[in-house]
Amino acid sequence: MPKRKKLPFKFDFKNSSGLLVILLIVLSFFTGYLFFKVQNLQNGNLAQGTQQQQQQAAAPELDLDKIPKVTKSDHIRGSIDADLVLVEYSDYECPFCKSFHPTMKQVIEEYGDSVAWVYRHYPLKEIHPKAQKSAEAAECVAELGGNDAFWKFTDLMFERMPDIEISQLAALASEIGLNSNSVQECLDSNKFADKVDQSLKTGQEGGINGTPGTVIITKDGKRDLIGGALPFDQVKLQLDNLLK
Repeated sequence: MPKRKKLPFKFDFKNSSGLLVILLIVLSFFTGYLFFKVQNLQNGNLAQGTQQQQQQAAAPELDLDKIPKVTKSDHIRGSIDADLVLVEYSDYECPFCKSFHPTMKQVIEEYGDSVAWVYRHYPLKEIHPKAQKSAEAAECVAELGGNDAFWKFTDLMFERMPDIEISQLAALASEIGLNSNSVQECLDSNKFADKVDQSLKTGQEGGINGTPGTVIITKDGKRDLIGGALPFDQVKLQLDNLLK
């Protein structure tokens, strides 16, 4: 009968129970950790999916026919009788609107009398705390200085944002020749708060969901949307198709 080989170590069965308990505790810990990790991931994905569904449900349906027609009370750059009228719903504090503003100026330069540009307020107050008062200040400027003053102020706003503060709006208006005290009094009175809110409402009713949102209106009433801060080349394609 062959001799049994001796183990290189001596296993102590009496003391092994403690080691087994420790191993079971460690194993239980990692099992529980993995279980809760999987649960959290599943709950996170579910919450994300629910949030996306809520956002999609909250997004208004696009209905450009509900966008009000352009009138002489609008802020117009160009002729109201132009072949194409571009109605931009915009926010002075919006960085995308800031980048789109030079594109719209280029459109006016390129197309001349064939195109007109209308500016309407769409302040995203939840994320842009200066947008509402900036829009009201622009309306004060329009009342005190007319249409040309409005556009000069608008150009300056997009040049200076986001550095310009609400307390500096009246002083900014003085740079285009207006009395800063008169602008400040108008702004403090909240005189044009309702007008700005109404402008926002008309955009929402038409399905504008974010800024800039620019509605193109042709002479025969057709409507198209420039969605977002598109570069000039893409805007040009849309305009050229409508001008054919």
